[in-house]
Amino acid sequence: MEYPLPTLEFSVRIASLYEDLERRVEELRRDHSAVAASRARVEAALQSGGVYYGINTGFGALARTRIPDDRLAQLQENLLISHAVGVGPWLPRQLCRLMLLLKIHALGLGYSGISVPTFERLLDFAERDLIPAVPSRGSVGASGDLAPLAHLALPLIGHGYFWNEDGTAVRPAAEVLAEAGLSPIRLQPKDGLSLINGTQLMSACGAYVLEKALHLVKVADILAAMSLEALQGSIKPFDPRIQAVRPHPGQALVAENIRTLLVDSEILESHRHCGKVQDPYCLRCVPQVHGASRDALDYARRVVEIEINSATDNPLVFENGDILSGGNFHGQPLALALDLAAMALAELASISERRTYLLLEGHDGLPRLLMKDTGINSGFMIPQYTAAALVSENKVLCHPASVDSIPTSLGQEDHVSMGSISALKLLTVLENVEHVLAIELFTAAQALDYRLPLRPGRGVEIVHHYVRRHVPHREADYFYQQDIARCLEMIRSRELPDLVARELRPLH
Repeated sequence: MEYPLPTLEFSVRIASLYEDLERRVEELRRDHSAVAASRARVEAALQSGGVYYGINTGFGALARTRIPDDRLAQLQENLLISHAVGVGPWLPRQLCRLMLLLKIHALGLGYSGISVPTFERLLDFAERDLIPAVPSRGSVGASGDLAPLAHLALPLIGHGYFWNEDGTAVRPAAEVLAEAGLSPIRLQPKDGLSLINGTQLMSACGAYVLEKALHLVKVADILAAMSLEALQGSIKPFDPRIQAVRPHPGQALVAENIRTLLVDSEILESHRHCGKVQDPYCLRCVPQVHGASRDALDYARRVVEIEINSATDNPLVFENGDILSGGNFHGQPLALALDLAAMALAELASISERRTYLLLEGHDGLPRLLMKDTGINSGFMIPQYTAAALVSENKVLCHPASVDSIPTSLGQEDHVSMGSISALKLLTVLENVEHVLAIELFTAAQALDYRLPLRPGRGVEIVHHYVRRHVPHREADYFYQQDIARCLEMIRSRELPDLVARELRPLH
């Protein structure tokens, strides 16, 4: 017998993540009939007297234990309380909010069987910006993110914590609910399982990082172009013919970006016939290295987009009334993709640090350590140390979590993904990469000053002028950290690609 395949809504995209999720939640406020229909199928199944995992049985190793009908609601509340054993620092408020919105989106697909009152309370939380606080550690990424999602759901029943509005402290959920005029709800059969099965911690971390990475890869290309100009590097390695005979998509896009940024460069013209044959790899191989990272991140983005638009709990409720146990909660697709994303981002920092180092060596007329009076001044020596430390830390963090597994639930869950560890490592790698790129921006801007009055390519000049409006040239040691922090903010605010797009043309 053939069954019709379910239709899933693929509406949330990484490039417009926050706007798409807000729109999706608004849609579900107006119409969550798919949730109601799915719930009706669960109620009918309960009336039939059948045995359904997690609805009228225990969980995990207790799957064969039948629960009496008069204790089914207590079963779901016990599930949240017993699984809320997360530890470690709280996830940032923004990530907890993403988890909440992604959980609402997944439940709204109508394959989870959650009760309408419970779903509507989640919508209330989103509408009122009541964001549950979630500890960062405790998931093995197997039956989804059980402990983190239990903490996300605890405030529904009056337990756990909410973030305050500015994300600086947490408050007991019971107090916040009382102030909002909301009472704790009573969970119905299947509710707890629908709430805690799923991959929303892993998905939220992945979506958060990859949304930023769409912009960060452009910044990396800008910085490479700045360093190339400051070091009087050659444009020949970016020739489209070179890319065409090794047609990896990312490689071609990076080379085109560099060519765009170097349009009308006086610096290039000044040394076009200098006789230098080849630049070091950190300049010459930018298309290949940045491009490989782009292609890897693009793969990770596709995986995360599929995941955030999927039903990832268990069992799943289908339109013909079948309630099927499966493994959509297993985090292996995300674990592999997020490990890869961490490596791809780390390589952007690795090659960036090498360019920073090269800028300090005193090549082609640049002063060593990028100051004229060194000895009394250390110049830009120590910022490179910081970049080197962060790059080295990333090498440790890029050890894949996805190759590990520890059996849980008395062996019932005998292969786990450790995808949550992949996700948390990825957050740290992202932060390290942003700092390394900020140090290159800070350093390359200083080096470009010594090429004046020759003008760099128009794209490089746009960014250089912008940096100089906020960070002055230095010829004596000072408190560098403040200027690096300003450069970090420029990178995180996405101003640099936007400036190039407005004044020149958009980068890929």
